[in-house]
Amino acid sequence: MSESNSAAGTRTSAVINAPREVLFRAFTDPAALEAWQSPGEMTGRVHEFDARVGGGYRMSLYYPPSQQVARGKTATREDRYTARFVELSPPTRIVQAISFDSDDPAFAGEMTMVVTFEHRHGGTEVTIVFKRLPPGIRPEDNDAGTRSSLEKLARFVEGRMNEVRPVGAGS
Repeated sequence: MSESNSAAGTRTSAVINAPREVLFRAFTDPAALEAWQSPGEMTGRVHEFDARVGGGYRMSLYYPPSQQVARGKTATREDRYTARFVELSPPTRIVQAISFDSDDPAFAGEMTMVVTFEHRHGGTEVTIVFKRLPPGIRPEDNDAGTRSSLEKLARFVEGRMNEVRPVGAGS
């Protein structure tokens, strides 16, 4: 499911039982991002959203109160970042430039996230590649967080797929 490439980036993939179009929408809808993008027990909140190339969003990921060690990049229990859409190619590819809101130089700079959606038997392979991770983010931690987010994404979209009924189905 995952593979760490180098000290500067990661590559993480999962096959999810949903069409590419549904998954692409989950990456470009603020309510969907709030539901699935935060790894583990973290929660998310989108502050601003503009779904066009050159646009983007600002989002906070909040650490749960149950976590003993506070380690937020922006505040004690918060990682806030800005993502700028560099490329939106529905339903196959999204490229984002991401910067953390942090005073810590270990989280400075802009990293790139490339998401691809490839049709596979039984679903869609979602691959997320991070390039130029800030030095304060260990690749193995980034990979684990991405795997956790992909698991949440699968539950989110697969649950929604079960709610969809064919047109004309009884009520």
